[in-house]
Amino acid sequence: MYNFIVILILIVSIVLALVVLVQNSKGGGLAANFSAPNQIMGVRKTTDFLEKLTWGLAIALVVLSLLATITIKSGHSTSVQKNAVNADQVELPSAAEAVAGQPAPADAAPVAE
Repeated sequence: MYNFIVILILIVSIVLALVVLVQNSKGGGLAANFSAPNQIMGVRKTTDFLEKLTWGLAIALVVLSLLATITIKSGHSTSVQKNAVNADQVELPSAAEAVAGQPAPADAAPVAE
């Protein structure tokens, strides 16, 4: 489920970027191509459509991001987390023992020089 939501987030993000790029900050953009007065979608209607589409995609992106956060399985640890826990359980000799001449444990890793 989480992977599906992440894919949807990527698709919505790309479409949102394309819709924003189509718009022109001075009111032209895609609407500038429809300058004939007998067009079904005039200049104002195209601008309204792009603005509503931008808002809808932005809201969808926020909702999908919240859903992705909710669906993350926080109780399960990943393999990276398990390896970090295992590394913390290794007992290494302290510096005082090493200086005092205590032998290193048999399972201790050799020091690279």
